[in-house]
Amino acid sequence: MTDTYAVFGNPIAHSKSPRIHAEFARQTGQDMRYAALLAPLEGFTETVLAFRAGGGRGANVTVPFKEAAWALCARRSERAELAGAVNTLKFEGEEIYGDNTDGAGLVRDLTANLGVPLAGRRILLMGAGGAARGVVGPLLEQGPRALFIVNRTADKATTLAEAFAGQGVVVAGGGYDAVRGAYDVVINATAASLAGELPTLPDQVFAPDALAYDMMYGRDTPFLTFALAQGARAADGLGMLVEQAAEAFFLWRGVRPLTAPVIALLRAA
Repeated sequence: MTDTYAVFGNPIAHSKSPRIHAEFARQTGQDMRYAALLAPLEGFTETVLAFRAGGGRGANVTVPFKEAAWALCARRSERAELAGAVNTLKFEGEEIYGDNTDGAGLVRDLTANLGVPLAGRRILLMGAGGAARGVVGPLLEQGPRALFIVNRTADKATTLAEAFAGQGVVVAGGGYDAVRGAYDVVINATAASLAGELPTLPDQVFAPDALAYDMMYGRDTPFLTFALAQGARAADGLGMLVEQAAEAFFLWRGVRPLTAPVIALLRAA
């Protein structure tokens, strides 16, 4: 019997996940199908449970349901616990297991696909919401020299930084006016790109040969345009999308697909 998976979100019609997982399944010879399903804003839990009752084996979760997915799980991975959010569900009998693959996807895109080592580097992370929280732990595991979290609401950045303090890396947070010095990697995890806005950054924020990374993909964002004008390299989040999907696929199927061909396919499209 063909195993069934899905991604839940609202909105969801734009999702590239069905095509990504179809390519993974074809590549690895897995008998599965994957759909994008719209969950009502007030009915996420009921929608997921109905999907599981109908034979669903697992699911991805996107905006705005990652915190609701976390609450739904009986067990969670350590990285999901740290993130306070879940983007991958695995149904194990009556138990729902939750994971967060976003940070692993980002790190793999940065280090393997883009060739940017993170050990000993200064990293600036813009944003303190769910997208940022999901990647802090995996970034710190790479052993950067320092991680500074900046947010329009400074208190949120400070609180997030404090949650990850004591891991052998200098972690601090504050408002945009607190950004000092130059960074090797600057990551935009805010919603500013969705609105076509540019977070307020000083011109000298990019170190020589720095990488500017926007989790948004499929468009030229003001942040990346600004970074290129400042002499930095620029990358969008398409690779992260595919890499986090591969991590979920591995959790479900026990097989790790090749991501480079899928990234190239989506770029061409």
